[in-house]
Amino acid sequence: MDNYGALEPIGGGDPIPLLRSALTVGRRESCDIVLRFANVSGQHCKLTLESGYWFVQDLNSQNGIKVNGAHVMRKRLDPNDTLAIARHKYKIQYSPDELGASGPPPSDEEDITTVLGKSLLERAGLKKRPESSSGRSYEAEDDSEDELKKKTDWD
Repeated sequence: MDNYGALEPIGGGDPIPLLRSALTVGRRESCDIVLRFANVSGQHCKLTLESGYWFVQDLNSQNGIKVNGAHVMRKRLDPNDTLAIARHKYKIQYSPDELGASGPPPSDEEDITTVLGKSLLERAGLKKRPESSSGRSYEAEDDSEDELKKKTDWD
């Protein structure tokens, strides 16, 4: 299959064909769909076709994504849904039947547990530290203790 649907810019512009079942969207030239806007991250989001339905996944972008006006990290895109990448809005056009869907649409409830299953500190890249004599119970995952001390005035 050479066409999996399209993203139609709301407010005018040429439709963007969805030519593969997995596409990266962002400002970098290496992305499958390049959006040359300053408020779009280098790699902003990923579109994947799952069981005949498109899903969008935020790739830790600066300005986020919205589906039908709601901020999401991962969400199923139904036909005619509005996808906002930063502030750029698109209507997704496709036919699940033509893309191999059978039965009810796949659930996207798993993204709720993915987001809510982690504490805010874990989502910020911090991890729980074993009992500490310093009184600090969280540390950055990527920094050594010395690096943390340099970045903070805790000691």
